[in-house]
Amino acid sequence: MDMSDAEFVTSYCEESFRALQAFVGEKTCTDSVLEIANAITEAFRSGHKLLVAGNGGSAADAQHIAGEFISRLFFDRAPLPAIALTTDTSVLTAVGNDYGYEKVFERQVLGLGVPGDVFLGISTSGKSPNVLTALAAARSRGLKTIGFTGKQGGPMSGLCDILLAVPSQKTAIIQQIHLTAAHMVCGIVEAKIFQRKAEI
Repeated sequence: MDMSDAEFVTSYCEESFRALQAFVGEKTCTDSVLEIANAITEAFRSGHKLLVAGNGGSAADAQHIAGEFISRLFFDRAPLPAIALTTDTSVLTAVGNDYGYEKVFERQVLGLGVPGDVFLGISTSGKSPNVLTALAAARSRGLKTIGFTGKQGGPMSGLCDILLAVPSQKTAIIQQIHLTAAHMVCGIVEAKIFQRKAEI
């Protein structure tokens, strides 16, 4: 018998809660959030920028993250330099057409990234070819590489200086916690940069 809609809602919320509890309970997850925030803070303080990319829902997350840095999160302050590599349709379609979809982020990293910048690649499976090629390109250019992924990590783990691996194998749950982690990172970064206490 299929569960009712109400049962689905309850079940989904319970699973989300368990995954978030597991995330909070794993010291490696907390350590990763802090390391990522410190890396981005260091980049901003030295005049560098953050580049972010992902596919599908993770593309939306990349744009959301860049938006939090450029606009604001918890208080009014000056914008911070973050660019989502998922928004320029002319670049995405030109590179996709001329070089293939696997190159859509790599070409932007090579064109925009400089040593000292940070590249954040988001892939729930850790296997997205265009994110992997962008991570490799970022490393070749001297960018700090950060990955947001799921429990397995996949080949992405070998290309990241810092990896945040959500303890779940379900895409939707992983994406939820990615955004929660991104808000924590942004909150810490803006507090450090503007010398405020990190708080909601």
